[in-house]
Amino acid sequence: MDLAKAILYHASSTPNHIALIYEENTYTYEQLNKEINRFSHGLHMKGIKKGDKVSLYLKNSDQFVIAAYALWRIGAVVVPINFRLTAPELAYILEQSDSILVLSDAELIETARQAVQLVEHDLEIAVVGEDAPHVVNWQSYRSDDVNEPNIALLPTDDAQILYTSGTTGKPKGALFTHSNIIAVNMSVTYMTKLQRDDVYLLIAPAFHSAGLNMIVTTTLFAGATLVVQRDFHPVEAQKAVQQHKVTMFFAVPAMYNAILQVPKGMFNLSSIRACNYGAAPMSPSLIEASIDYFGTDQFYNCCGLTEAGPGGVLLLPEEHATKIGAAGKAMPFLNARVVRDDFTDVAPGEVGEFILRSSSIMKEYYKKPEETQKAFRNGWLLTGDLATIDEEGYITLVDRKKDMIISGGENIYSVEVEQVLDAHPDVVEVAIVGLPDTQWGEVVTAIVVLKEGATLTLEEIQAFCREHLAGYKVPRHMIEVAILPRNASGKVLKYHLREQLTKQ
Repeated sequence: MDLAKAILYHASSTPNHIALIYEENTYTYEQLNKEINRFSHGLHMKGIKKGDKVSLYLKNSDQFVIAAYALWRIGAVVVPINFRLTAPELAYILEQSDSILVLSDAELIETARQAVQLVEHDLEIAVVGEDAPHVVNWQSYRSDDVNEPNIALLPTDDAQILYTSGTTGKPKGALFTHSNIIAVNMSVTYMTKLQRDDVYLLIAPAFHSAGLNMIVTTTLFAGATLVVQRDFHPVEAQKAVQQHKVTMFFAVPAMYNAILQVPKGMFNLSSIRACNYGAAPMSPSLIEASIDYFGTDQFYNCCGLTEAGPGGVLLLPEEHATKIGAAGKAMPFLNARVVRDDFTDVAPGEVGEFILRSSSIMKEYYKKPEETQKAFRNGWLLTGDLATIDEEGYITLVDRKKDMIISGGENIYSVEVEQVLDAHPDVVEVAIVGLPDTQWGEVVTAIVVLKEGATLTLEEIQAFCREHLAGYKVPRHMIEVAILPRNASGKVLKYHLREQLTKQ
């Protein structure tokens, strides 16, 4: 089976069921399947063949979905790219991925032009939306042929290259086959009980693994309805929930924070049956506030990794009562462990590395054999995340290996300190990093975003932390900022913070 087969199946079994809604455009499964075929034939006629890499430098839209499936239907490899990247950053991915075509939104076309000029191999641009000078329009790839292309595909064929968040440097391209992504679809469908009558709202970026594989491809795999929003706005998201009777959505913690700023009760959110969160740690206090806001306790902690599809561990709604703050247990059809350096399992409460094994895990880092070799050991993916596991098998992530702070010989895990400060009434969000210190090696430093009009001193933060933390974990420095730097998946770029603060 390949990814596009799901659309064909639902077009045959439930042709009139709504598949996709974007702004004023609505597609049944039959209509969506025909539109995908039109572009599949057009792409093939213009020389795109099986194995070719095509980059999608696009915001969320119906055309993003159609383009991805049209490319998969002819065996091409989809390379979704963060639309926030600068021209040099975009050029790096276009070059490294061997892309021969990039689809760009009209509003992004100048950045795309600049990036293409920096790429050494031949590369074409097609604009999605309004025409741009000297660039072919994406609609020119649309043919009149609505039949299925006669191209043989295997589950083991390459399907997509997802570039990692780059929280520790230049992004690497995680290469996935069709069967890898279908394994994600099966796992998410099973764990969230996704049904045909569900309506899933996409507010996360589709270029990210959660947006593309946990939401877009899984919703369409299950034959449900996908509602696509181009950009995230907390008011517009709630309007969409009310208008389309949305039953499920996924948001990163920063999105939940923004949603909670909208006065409660402005919109009817009663249709929601499941709220998913992940991509970055979400503090217990924010989870509890969100449960109260949405009026449901059906919250799923989906703690996944790009290289795993995403896949990882899951905390079910009924487990939040006693295990809130934990990442959970392995998602369906995955194996998860926490191990020491010698690859033996840690004892309960002991910190080790979180590792994964699953059919959803990437094939390799594209054109990076050394990095690929370092990422695997005995068939297990080494995530680089530090974690603990309790007596009942629940895993809690405590830090990235590279983010752990060593002060005076003591290991300090930033997530633990962040969760304490997240509960402070004047703190909107916080990042904990270690800064160099001649006496202690590193010292704990809190970078905080305060609520509007609030003031907070280092002494007040220290006093608050001492009520919950050992003295060596208490921040020695505090820096107030207006916003924390994040990557597209919502993760705080701590290495950026460390670099900036070290230079000061």
